[in-house]
Amino acid sequence: MPAKEERHIQGKSEKNIKERITEDMKRALTTKDKVRLRVIRLLKSEIRYKEIEKRSELTDEDVISVLSSSIKKHKDSIEQFEKGGREDLVAGEKAELEVIWEYMPKQLEEKELFQIVDEAIREVNASAPSDLGKVMKTVMPKVKGRADGKKVNELVSFKLQSMSE
Repeated sequence: MPAKEERHIQGKSEKNIKERITEDMKRALTTKDKVRLRVIRLLKSEIRYKEIEKRSELTDEDVISVLSSSIKKHKDSIEQFEKGGREDLVAGEKAELEVIWEYMPKQLEEKELFQIVDEAIREVNASAPSDLGKVMKTVMPKVKGRADGKKVNELVSFKLQSMSE
């Protein structure tokens, strides 16, 4: 396949995430989309910071890791703003979060996540809640960037708890 030809997966081209972010930044500049532009600039800054720290270009997997940590920060902020009754700030954080999610890989369906967790439990012969660490160690590399770690932890805990009863 020629280098310039782009394959499409789920309606999006197979450009790397950094290229998509750069193109979207240009588009946000021309359309004067202030929220999108602010978020994209922040993402580019975080990615650049990681590249400097790593002293090399980031792979898409590394970029997904940066995006995941940004998502986690936004979710924490939303939670704190909701506790403080700051609905105006909650709305802004949610809008920014939506922009970040656009660059994340397709999230796993709950059914797929259940299968991966069940498979990991069998793989490490887990039978009690004390095996949580072993199961998580097996599951997380398989779902990295495609499922929320907190959700995975809750699911694994629930499964292990129900096994020990």
